Amino acid sequence: MQFRSDTAIMQHALLLATRGFGSVEPNPQVGAVIVSSDRHLIAEGWHAQFGGPHAEINAITAAAGNTAGNDLFVTLEPCSHHGKTPPCVDALLHAGFRRVVVGCPDPAPHAAGRGLQLLSNAGVVVETGLCQEAAEALIAPFRRQMLQRLPWVHAKWAMSLDGRIACDSGHSQWISSPVSRAAVHSLRGRVDAILTGAGTVRADNPLLTARPPGPRTPLRVIFDSSGTAVTADSRLAQSLSDAPVLVCVSNRCSESNRLKLRNLGVDVFAVDSPNSVPPRTVLAELGRRGLTHVLIEAGPALLGAFFDQQAIDEVHIFVAPKILGGTHACSAVAGFGQNCVPATAQLQHMHVRQLDTDVLIEGRWIRHE
Repeated sequence: MQFRSDTAIMQHALLLATRGFGSVEPNPQVGAVIVSSDRHLIAEGWHAQFGGPHAEINAITAAAGNTAGNDLFVTLEPCSHHGKTPPCVDALLHAGFRRVVVGCPDPAPHAAGRGLQLLSNAGVVVETGLCQEAAEALIAPFRRQMLQRLPWVHAKWAMSLDGRIACDSGHSQWISSPVSRAAVHSLRGRVDAILTGAGTVRADNPLLTARPPGPRTPLRVIFDSSGTAVTADSRLAQSLSDAPVLVCVSNRCSESNRLKLRNLGVDVFAVDSPNSVPPRTVLAELGRRGLTHVLIEAGPALLGAFFDQQAIDEVHIFVAPKILGGTHACSAVAGFGQNCVPATAQLQHMHVRQLDTDVLIEGRWIRHE
């Protein structure tokens, strides 16, 4: 295989990197490609497992000794420090690459361009910034956790063509197709936590687990100011052996209710707030616990609270070819909303694809912080 351009090589490396989603966190997703000077593919690799070899090492291994004088394309600056694995820079120098092309620098404070400088000092031709916007977008969740100690927030919902997530009666199962629901379970199995509200727990009695299980077992996080939604007979409490539950309560929750939850085996996070549980306070706690990706599957009130606080990073919206109608039928997002229609699009890096009869719209939400 021969690539037509350096850009095409880096785009391939970026695609390889996405294979690590859900398996490498809290590390970033990284892809690497080794080519000859005339752009023929020699080997490729990606970071496949946290604690395992990095993308560059997997590519070098796959090259089986055919590295000297060739070029390495990697989406992120090679590491120069000892972590779970030895420094990749040492392996790159030993491999004898002629040129190393890097998508973006490592944002971690302990990196600070040191890997690039070491390669350059050793006489390797180092080029940076190829497909930099895409490379930086790929590691945005890593950057968020590394620099701000906050998780990357995904929001998901399924709705009809007329924007309803339930009928007037409250009936909502199922708006989306089985193929769409399978995609949701795949996403669940790749995040660190699934967030929902007390109303959803009372109305749907959900499990909030990935079925079948994915590479991660998400923490189930419940926003419940009074601490009364999770009961002994709820499916959340009865499945604690499958996945942990964290209930976030406000000052409204009595000590007796907190004790009941703890006796069930549920973790309790008490927020010093008179009534509601602020999303940003909970996100700070989840970030402190080292979570990288969290997924909101909730009703319009909690989704609205997150959007009002500019706390959403990415959306996954399943649109079914159905019309529900109804004056009082629920829309996906409540909250205070906006005073006027935005003048420009609010999604970037948007992808639209068909899943059976549904359409899935995904994209990064443009925050205005």
